[in-house]
Amino acid sequence: MAGKTGKALTIGVLALQGGVEEHVAILESLGAHVTRVRLPRDLDGLDGIVFPGGESSTIDRLARAFELAQPLRDAIRAGLPVLATCAGLIYSARELENPAPGQQSLGVLDVVVRRNGFGNQRFSEERTVPVRLDEEDLAVEASFIRAPVVTSHGAGVEVIATVPERDGTPVVVGVREDNVIALSFHPEENGDDRIHARWLAGLSV
Repeated sequence: MAGKTGKALTIGVLALQGGVEEHVAILESLGAHVTRVRLPRDLDGLDGIVFPGGESSTIDRLARAFELAQPLRDAIRAGLPVLATCAGLIYSARELENPAPGQQSLGVLDVVVRRNGFGNQRFSEERTVPVRLDEEDLAVEASFIRAPVVTSHGAGVEVIATVPERDGTPVVVGVREDNVIALSFHPEENGDDRIHARWLAGLSV
């Protein structure tokens, strides 16, 4: 996937903990040059960054320990595009309803998120989720693994995906605000590259 200069897009994957390699494999298969981001210097020259799933409190703790959190926050607020999945949604959020002790988030997405919004590991499942991107609905085969949910959001946030809760109430599982797209689920677990491809295409125009 080429950027505006005709060169391959350089995409970072936050590589502190979690499902890094699945995202790397999809991005590389789509023609992007991938950098694993662990330190502030790894942010140099990126066209976008992916926040993978994992343990959100561990990602937060390590990002602060490696002095990455503030440079990452600054880069996103300056316009660095983000694609965040599962724990990445939690890490991006303005506020967490139920943070782990001492847990912080970047505050780059105007949403309130509840961790483990569908329950613990035994409630993990796969669902087909309609995701609204670029005026088209994609039916994505998605894995929900201790997935968070968005419980409220600011006026500037676009809801791009919902799923019905067990009582039929729609729950927000995908949002977009400016340069940040965040999903509760894992599209990469099933090898579905369409969300990544659409995101990369948006960076190249």
